[in-house]
Amino acid sequence: MTDADRSILVVAHAHRPETVEAAQRVLTALRSAGARPVLAPEDGAELGPLLDDLDGVATLGEDVRIDEIELAIVLGGDGTILRAAELVREGTAPVLGINMGHVGFLAEIERDDMDDAVRRVIARDYSVEERMALQVRVKDASDRVLYETWALNEATVEKASRERMLEVVIEIDGRPLSTFGCDGVVVSTPTGSTAYNFSAGGPVIWPTVEAIAVVPLSAHALFAKPLAVGPEHAVAIELLQRNLGMGVLWCDGRRSLDLPQGARVVVRRSERPVRLARLHPASFTDRLVRKFRLPVEGWRGPSALTAPVSTEQEGRE
Repeated sequence: MTDADRSILVVAHAHRPETVEAAQRVLTALRSAGARPVLAPEDGAELGPLLDDLDGVATLGEDVRIDEIELAIVLGGDGTILRAAELVREGTAPVLGINMGHVGFLAEIERDDMDDAVRRVIARDYSVEERMALQVRVKDASDRVLYETWALNEATVEKASRERMLEVVIEIDGRPLSTFGCDGVVVSTPTGSTAYNFSAGGPVIWPTVEAIAVVPLSAHALFAKPLAVGPEHAVAIELLQRNLGMGVLWCDGRRSLDLPQGARVVVRRSERPVRLARLHPASFTDRLVRKFRLPVEGWRGPSALTAPVSTEQEGRE
């Protein structure tokens, strides 16, 4: 494959001037390297009037098929990265996030390293990490499938009206676990454990741990603590028929469905993971500290625990 045959998707939005400027730089760099930059139709419509030059930029779905995309470069925060994962879902392209937002937990690098990131993409100098995704299926009271989708971060069942709580049954592998009233339930992947799950009081799960977290929201129950189950288990949330209010399903905060009384939302591991491009082998611990600005002052490192105690130190002790 020549560089001219390489199609690189660029995902950004036109809401921030610095993102528009960054998109122009990335598109120009890709063209200069002989690759073919690609924009999704909605990005082309928003960014087009704001960019200086769109010559040589292809349109996803019209000029380039999704299975022809080699990699997606994302300029934005976690929401934009989730949108990019949605765009490439039917292909195999990994997603490389360049943080233009605030936390940007899914992003690989910050905006200051953008030019080096593009250079390394052209050189194919990156690794690919696979992250577990969720398969989400909604069934009605007759067990008829109403809707199917997926999620990288989380699937949440929430109450649709503020004044009504939801009456739900939590089920694991077809067996009932507990019934309670609540504001909702979050079902999260390890990737999503630092997102809604984290805000709801759920555990932070290392990406290397394959697990599904289940976190009730404001539950009226004695046993409604966060759970962590293995990826081979199916988690179901059933809306009881006696509910006075309606529920709504949200997946990654992007796709939603109104849930009728008696609906069952079944969540299990998806057979297709999400692929993230990585430029640096940074530890997840370092990412947590950096993104959440955790206090680590006073840390002396492992050597402080393993180094032999000197005679002088023994005398002081």
